[in-house]
Amino acid sequence: MDLRPLTPLPAQPEGVPWPTRVWPTAALPADHPLHALVDRGFAPEALETLGAHQALVVVQGGRLVLERYGVGFGPDVTTRSWSMAKSITHALAGFAAMDGKLDIHAPANVLGWRTPGDPRGAITVDQLLRMASGLKFVEVYVPGEASDVIEMLFGAGQADMAAFASAFPLAHAPDTMHSYSSGTTNIVAALIADAVGARGETFKAFMRERLFNPLGMTSADPSFDAAGTFIGSSYCFCTPRDFARFGLLYLRGGIWEDRRLLPADWIDYARTPRLPQPGPPEIDGPYGAHWWLDLAGPGSFSANGHEGQYIVLVPDRDVIVVRNGVTPGDKAPIKGWLRAIAETFAQL
Repeated sequence: MDLRPLTPLPAQPEGVPWPTRVWPTAALPADHPLHALVDRGFAPEALETLGAHQALVVVQGGRLVLERYGVGFGPDVTTRSWSMAKSITHALAGFAAMDGKLDIHAPANVLGWRTPGDPRGAITVDQLLRMASGLKFVEVYVPGEASDVIEMLFGAGQADMAAFASAFPLAHAPDTMHSYSSGTTNIVAALIADAVGARGETFKAFMRERLFNPLGMTSADPSFDAAGTFIGSSYCFCTPRDFARFGLLYLRGGIWEDRRLLPADWIDYARTPRLPQPGPPEIDGPYGAHWWLDLAGPGSFSANGHEGQYIVLVPDRDVIVVRNGVTPGDKAPIKGWLRAIAETFAQL
């Protein structure tokens, strides 16, 4: 376990209403460096390095301070989450765990792993959430290359993604190797569904009751496979403002409207790095539990999605940056730009 102290999470400032219905706003000074940085990022000449922006939402101190949209997009247009949905899946697992229906440190209750002697029977939900299960799974999106994630989302595995992913053998002993896998998340989504006894529309009702409705995420539209399992790896459409609402729940340590929705230690679990950790060629940084770490500097944590979708939380500046768009190839420039956005605000 990484024993570095966690950055304290900021409370909602006194007098700033929660954005359950409407985001409170604040105007930045005309000379604030954020304006010029965003102008450069949205300029045509930045397209080659940063990709095509669909939306940028910046929240500081619980207030919406800037938003910018690409052509055809706006505050009421939903955008795809891609793997930002993995962090939503983390929240759902937290609800099941706090209700006493899911023990993350017990062996995962996957039917195909219960045969005596099957080494996969030792895999825990915790190891799945930390991407340390050891399961073989190829997570690549390069045309022409063998890809288990593409086969799961669009091919032979799409009818029952959790069953597809759980059928893979171990490539490594559990808890010895970090291996980022969308299949892993869909196994977790199925385990949550089994734990709460809900699939399809009834599971969507669970998501609304516990997460979307309390936060005012009225646009949230999760997708399900034919088995009724939430495709927690990849598919929850939301407006960028609603993605920011989800981020605020985690930045506030699981509190919303002065009510605790998720335990504080569950939020800390998401942002605590433990061995094993990613290595080359995985360059998104350290990993917690279904959240990436340090994108915007030490102590920050983020929900990262394919093609450059991000919810970046920066506790020591009380900043949230949501970016939706299409950035193929190298993500280093877009991540550097997001970090620079956060750095325009003074540390608390």
